[in-house]
Amino acid sequence: MMCEEVRAIISTIQTDGVQSTQPDDEDQESSVLHIVGNSRLSGHVPISGAKNSTLAIMAGALLSSDGCRITNVPSLADVQRMIDILSALGIKIDRDGDALDIDASHIGQSSAPYELVSKLRASFFAIGPVLARLGVARIPLPGGCAIGARPVDLHVRGLQAMGADVQIEHGIVQAYSRQPGGRLRGAKIYLDYPSVGATETLMMAATLAEGETIIENAAQEPEVVDLADFCIAMGAKIQGAGTKTIYIDGVDRMHATEYAIIPDRIEAGTFMVAAAITKSILDISPVVPDHLTAVIAKLQEIGAKVSYESPTCLRVEGSDCHRGTDIETLPYPGFPTDMQAQFMALLTLSEGNSVVKETVFENRLQHVAELCRMGANIRLKGNIAVVTGVPTLSGAPVTATDLRASAALVLAGLAAQGETQIKGLHHLDRGYDRIEHKLRQLGANIYRTSEAPVA
Repeated sequence: MMCEEVRAIISTIQTDGVQSTQPDDEDQESSVLHIVGNSRLSGHVPISGAKNSTLAIMAGALLSSDGCRITNVPSLADVQRMIDILSALGIKIDRDGDALDIDASHIGQSSAPYELVSKLRASFFAIGPVLARLGVARIPLPGGCAIGARPVDLHVRGLQAMGADVQIEHGIVQAYSRQPGGRLRGAKIYLDYPSVGATETLMMAATLAEGETIIENAAQEPEVVDLADFCIAMGAKIQGAGTKTIYIDGVDRMHATEYAIIPDRIEAGTFMVAAAITKSILDISPVVPDHLTAVIAKLQEIGAKVSYESPTCLRVEGSDCHRGTDIETLPYPGFPTDMQAQFMALLTLSEGNSVVKETVFENRLQHVAELCRMGANIRLKGNIAVVTGVPTLSGAPVTATDLRASAALVLAGLAAQGETQIKGLHHLDRGYDRIEHKLRQLGANIYRTSEAPVA
């Protein structure tokens, strides 16, 4: 299939109201993904809306005194968890296919329940909008993938600079504005690290603050720009998103809007690696090629072919023989940490030695042991992995340790000889919209079964 046939593959999974389209946690824990590898893929991959944009924009919808409609929303476990969290705050949410209608005209309460927040890191985004709207917020410290410490100190210091009193007690972040009327005030904020979460939280809080806020050393990721564009569509005054300095002039209120989420660059990158590792040709769209510059460069460096079929479509052709390369993860526009595990899977089958250095999260190399179970040759020292390419991988029982590690194991399984069985699918379902369905459409032999619990 060619790229212009982006609408040809339509999901057979429909949604009804705000019911989850993903298996529940118990089903995910007991499920096994089976992949019979060593076969070529072909066709077109439709890329869903960006997970990381969606979660932040759902929180951003709390800033509006009217309703908002968000489209191109992916079908993910994390999206359903965010729906549950916002519903617990009294927000009315209806789902219609890939669209969410969010009515935050009346926020029922300023506190989110721990049992929901503990499962989703992005839930902490709500503290900025809730504090900006109500002058008070009470949000438990967040959970998510166990890939390392992701402290909220940058969020807290920024909110304090904007006139909030912030206390952390018994795992709960409690914040209230010290200003008359509960409104935050503009401030000049410097982030010690260009944290995406802190940038987005503070940018949202600043949209309704009094005066101007300047965020220096801000994260430049496309998802930050997407959130800024959404807020601008609601009436916010934001300049500089996508650069190191963001300027926000606070407004009195935000209005309704309809907004489409950008394509998921990490899902696109994952399928680009799938084409390379299986020595296949895949058309991938819709994408924003500028969001994938680092991934494209590394694929071309190892010998894969990447061509532009249209402004929103990439064709990736794997080579019969890829060569190793070195990777260091960095904040955008550097090589994304969210693509490190997937690219490592590809490097296990690339000639020569490769060095992978993880600089963003200190515990994001847990997939190394599982790849080695499949025959990979990887030596690990601290946050550096030295990968020596091998001729083949062998299918084996493996367990996903986090979201992107699960994708790496799927990719390795697609290229391996024999059958790979992957457990820990709750990680995979957090961030990939119907990945099995999409891979089957490309010719992969992949299916999921339920494993009977041990007595």
